[in-house]
Amino acid sequence: MFWNNMKGAGIIKTILKIVLVLVLVVVIAAIGYLAYVMIDYSRIEDDLAIDPQGTATSDAVALNTKYTVVTQNLGFGAYTPEFTFFMDGGTQSWADSKESVISCIDQGADNVKSFSPDFVFFQEVDTNSTRSYHVDQSKQLTQKFEGFMYTEAVNYHSSFLMYPLTQPHGFANSELMTFSKYTVTSAIRRSFPISEGFSKFLDLDRCFSKAYVATANGKQLVLYNVHSSAYGGSDEIRTAQMTKLFEDMQAEYDKGNYCVCGGDFNHDFTGDSKKKLNPGMDIRDDYGWAQAFPVDLLAQYNISQCIEYSDGLKATCRDCDIPYKEGNFTVIVDGFLITDNVECVDVWNHYNGFTYSDHAPVQLDFMLK
Repeated sequence: MFWNNMKGAGIIKTILKIVLVLVLVVVIAAIGYLAYVMIDYSRIEDDLAIDPQGTATSDAVALNTKYTVVTQNLGFGAYTPEFTFFMDGGTQSWADSKESVISCIDQGADNVKSFSPDFVFFQEVDTNSTRSYHVDQSKQLTQKFEGFMYTEAVNYHSSFLMYPLTQPHGFANSELMTFSKYTVTSAIRRSFPISEGFSKFLDLDRCFSKAYVATANGKQLVLYNVHSSAYGGSDEIRTAQMTKLFEDMQAEYDKGNYCVCGGDFNHDFTGDSKKKLNPGMDIRDDYGWAQAFPVDLLAQYNISQCIEYSDGLKATCRDCDIPYKEGNFTVIVDGFLITDNVECVDVWNHYNGFTYSDHAPVQLDFMLK
């Protein structure tokens, strides 16, 4: 009996040692991973010069002539109507397949081209990301837009994200791409202020890009491509980001330049689209990421929103916690800003059932005064 008790105690000790070793391995691995993420973290420098590429078909932009610009967030080629994203309360972290990514980017490019744009602003263009099967989406787009010059600005890049454990999000490298039929003389990437808390590891390096095109009167048309923070935002960060953008546009306006700014602002762009597009829905704090656009702040500058829609109020973004169908929560977060020396001729939100992205394209027809 004594021997059996000793033997049983030995087995229990062995099991406890094994469990302890496994726990230590997990703890050491977790600490090592956190150290890797923090050590590998870096922000892209502000005021970074961008080399324009490609060949334009025209040189200077004329005054009192109508031009068309389209903005489209491509959602890194993942967002078919069935796709749900883990950071929005959904379940998926990767696109369905490499073939699906290629198809979604092609559909987005073809749809934007159908509006015969002179300029195009794309957001969430992946170049070497785990979530989009390392498809070079910028190459796809440049092949679609022959006869355009273009610029690329890395909006965010991340270390290998191990979450969710069942399908780690991995590496992400996502760009803003601006296309122009007119010669881009220079371009620059400007970093947005971001959170200094842990959320900075999830919402990295937000920015806007500027591309300069000569005008017939010796000034410049400045094309702003914007994608502001979506996750881990706060009132302070939102205000700081928009203030930096508005001040930059105002400085260009004060020089006599013309500014057209488009993109994904991650705000309720009209201030009331959440309410108007979702009648009868309980708009809870779940949708707090779409705070009203800061019109009071904007009023301090010679800048205005283009929200007098030619075809009525239509959504540009869906929530991605569940597969999309008519009646789900939608909002307007994409749009255009212009300085007072630019005329908004027409603006359309081209709702398309979110067939290839969680965002719809927005088209602005404008003239330089």
